Amino acid sequence: MKIHFIGIGGIGLSALAKFLAGRGHSISGSDMRQSEITDDLALNYGAKITIPHHPDAVEGADRVIYSAAVRPSNVEYQRARELGIELLSRKEALKYILEDKEVYAVGGAHGKSTTSAMLAALLPETNALIGAISKEFGSNVRSAENDRVVFEADESDESFLNSHPRLAIVTNVEPEHMEYYEYDETRFYNAYRQFLQLAEIRVLNGDDPFLSSLAGEMESHYLYPSREIKDLELVLVDGEPHTRFSLRDLGSFEVFGFGAHIALDAALAILAAMELGKEPEELRENLRNYGGIKKRFDIIQNDENLVVIDDYGHHPTEIRATLDALKHFQKMRELPRLKAIWQPHKYTRTLDNLKGFVECFEGVDELVILPIWSAGEIEIPIDLKGAFARYQPIMADRVTREGGVVKILDRQGQVIREFREGLVAAFGAGDITYQIRGEG
Repeated sequence: MKIHFIGIGGIGLSALAKFLAGRGHSISGSDMRQSEITDDLALNYGAKITIPHHPDAVEGADRVIYSAAVRPSNVEYQRARELGIELLSRKEALKYILEDKEVYAVGGAHGKSTTSAMLAALLPETNALIGAISKEFGSNVRSAENDRVVFEADESDESFLNSHPRLAIVTNVEPEHMEYYEYDETRFYNAYRQFLQLAEIRVLNGDDPFLSSLAGEMESHYLYPSREIKDLELVLVDGEPHTRFSLRDLGSFEVFGFGAHIALDAALAILAAMELGKEPEELRENLRNYGGIKKRFDIIQNDENLVVIDDYGHHPTEIRATLDALKHFQKMRELPRLKAIWQPHKYTRTLDNLKGFVECFEGVDELVILPIWSAGEIEIPIDLKGAFARYQPIMADRVTREGGVVKILDRQGQVIREFREGLVAAFGAGDITYQIRGEG
C-alpha cells in the first residue's frame, strides 16, 4: 500500500511512517520545512518528501494520514478528499496499525518518552514507537521480527484510547492539553481511566493521587517511589550524569540521567518488564544500554568551562525537575552560573500555567525568554516581561551557537549577550532545539 503523511516531519507521525515502511508499505510525506527527520525518511526509508505542502503530493496514494496540526483547509487534505482517497488522522490510524500487535503502552503527563525508551532498552527484542529519538538506536523507531511493540501513548487528543495495550504504564497524571478536553477535568481523568481499563497489566506510580485513587476500581501493580526507591545517588560517569538507586529488594540499578524522576521512570520500566517475565539481573544489564534521548537533558556541548544542554521541557513540572537535576550537575562539574533559555510553547499552555512557569525558574542566575512558539495557535497577548520581572529577564528574538559560544540575538539579529562559560540550558518544544544547536 502507498501511504502519504501530511506533517511527516513531526516526531509522532514520522514514527508511524518509519514503522509502516518497515512493514513493506511505500511511504511519502510532506511538511512545512526540511529537517533532520525528513532527511532521514528520504535517505533511509525511501520516502518521497514534498516541502512545503502541495496538492500533487497525494497523487497515487491509497491512504493519507495527517497530523493533529493539519486542518481541513490544508491543500493536500482537500486534494485527497477530491480524489476519494481514504483520510485518517494519526489518532484514527493507530486503530489499524496497532490492533493486531502486542502493545506495551507508556502514558503520563511527564516522563513517558524517557520511560518508553528505557522500556525499549529493557526489552531489546521488541519493536519500539516513541515520541523522541532514542540515543540507543538513533531513532524514534526500532523494528523487530515480531508483533511486540513498546509504544508511547499520547493523551493530548485521547489517541491513547486507540493503542490496544496489553500492558500500560502510567508515570503520573496532571491536567494538560485542556483546550482539547474543553477544560473539563472529569473528561480528562476519565480518558486515563478508560486507557487503563483497556490493559491486561497495569504498572502505576502509587504516589500519584489520581492513580492511587484507582486502586479500588481495577487491579494494578503499584510502585511507591517515596518508600520503594532508596539509596538514590547522582554520579558522573565520564563527565555525564547517571543515577544509582535501589529498588525494593531487587538490588541496585544504574541509569543514564540525573534525578529522582529518572529513577522513577526506570523503576516503572523495570517492574513492567518483570511482569512480562524478565529477570532482574538481565534488566540490570540491559538498562545500561539506555543512553538517554535527544532533547531530554541532552548535552550538546561538553567543554570544561561551558556545558550546553538542550531539553524538551515545556511544562512547569518538567522544567522544575530538570532544573533540580541541573543544579546538582552544575555543582558536581563546578560550573559558574546557571543560565536558562526558554521558548514558551503554545499560547494556551503558557497562559494556563503562567504562575507555574514563573515559579519553576527559581534559582537560575539568568533567564532568557524567546517569543512564544505558536504551534499554529492564534496569538494571545501575554506580558511575559512583566510576569517574570523578578528575574530581570533578557527578552530576545532568537539564539544561536557559533564557535562554542551561545549568542543571544535581538529582532534585528544583533548579539545582545554571549554566554562563554557556565551551564546553559535551553527549554522548549519548538524550534529552539535547532537554534541552540546552531542549525536554525
